[in-house]
Amino acid sequence: MKNILKTLAIATVAIVTANSSFAQATATASASANIITPITISKTVDMNFGNVAVSATLSGTAVLAPAGTRTTGGGGGVTLPATNGTVSAASFTVSGQASYTYAITLPTSCTITDGASHSMTVNSFTSSPSSTGTLSSGGTQTLNVGATLNVAAAQASGSYTNATGVPVTVNYN
Repeated sequence: MKNILKTLAIATVAIVTANSSFAQATATASASANIITPITISKTVDMNFGNVAVSATLSGTAVLAPAGTRTTGGGGGVTLPATNGTVSAASFTVSGQASYTYAITLPTSCTITDGASHSMTVNSFTSSPSSTGTLSSGGTQTLNVGATLNVAAAQASGSYTNATGVPVTVNYN
């Protein structure tokens, strides 16, 4: 009986030792990273609707396309005089990793004021490219932004500006 117990004890130790030696395994993987050029955006030209004439009784809009052209709309209370003044869509240079695509986020609206109590809303922002851009093989692209200027009937004359600017955001896709 002692021999059977000894044999059984030795067999148990052998089995436990054998199982624990096969209970773990190790493998290795390498780690790597590819650092890309950060995406940046810089303004090159401010948005300017130019000279806008307004009706005393009707409201209207001046629509500035990303290409820098203007049209009128809304209630018919806006005309574009022959003396345009400075008309320009906002223009930005987007830079980053060559040939990468990026998403464009435009603001919903902003308010421009004459520095006194008069204001107008700028909204319906559009851009070219529209929602996604692709950086060139040199890693840049021009992004132009237009919008709609909402003019009230009998809007006070003056020079209207936006102190906080018009935020345009780009992010890699």
